[in-house]
Amino acid sequence: MNRVSANPSAASSSGQPLLQVSDVAVHFGGIIALDGVSFDVKQGSILGLIGPNGAGKTTLFNCLSRLYIPNSGDIRFAGQSILSTAPHKIANTGIGRTFQNLALFATMSVLDNVMVGGHSQSSSDFLSNALRLPWVKTEEDGLADTAWDLIEYLDLMDEAYTPVADLPFGTQKRVELARALASKPKLLLLDEPAGGLNHDEVDGLGSLIKQIRDDRGITVLLVEHHMSLVMAVSDHVVAIDFGRKIGEGTPSEVQQNPEVIRAYLGTSD
Repeated sequence: MNRVSANPSAASSSGQPLLQVSDVAVHFGGIIALDGVSFDVKQGSILGLIGPNGAGKTTLFNCLSRLYIPNSGDIRFAGQSILSTAPHKIANTGIGRTFQNLALFATMSVLDNVMVGGHSQSSSDFLSNALRLPWVKTEEDGLADTAWDLIEYLDLMDEAYTPVADLPFGTQKRVELARALASKPKLLLLDEPAGGLNHDEVDGLGSLIKQIRDDRGITVLLVEHHMSLVMAVSDHVVAIDFGRKIGEGTPSEVQQNPEVIRAYLGTSD
């Protein structure tokens, strides 16, 4: 099977933002989880979103996935607001996501898990499936081809028919990544992908994230506590703390930002 080639138009990064987060605020009662956060993610780039525990990173990811509705502000993807999009339709817009806590189907095989990810792009329904219409078979064959391509791409061929519950944690992480890619996203949200991985696996993950961006032209928004990973793979970094953006720029610029240093190290003037 041939691997999918790069998408030149996406990988070239036209300079136009694929994702625009504008003055997003989220309140839970009297608790301010996000306080007017704004940033852009350019097409074809890798943006790292960092901040201490409780800074609001997961809240922002949940807004992008439409699990939360901001109290104010807007989120635009490919020029269109997503705030009126139903959560189950987000994958159809071109946004894929992995989760901090693995959300795989433990008793299902690697192949079946990856194919589930592709069903957001299918148009079949209960009646079409029940009638076994010819176009449904064609669509299912296409989903299987995509799944096998990703299984090969992520070095999962030997585990294709293995229930994911029987796999090591690091391998399960690759399965979840394959499932997210099966929806053919334009933007991939990675939520703590290095969590639970050893040093060698983290190094491999960094190379893989850049490879996915380069090979498949996918823009990446990465939330991660593993600072060496974020700084190694990101083109741009946004730092938030207590729901506010406190720094933005290249990895080097953010690492030297006094507000970011203060948030992480608790230093005072």
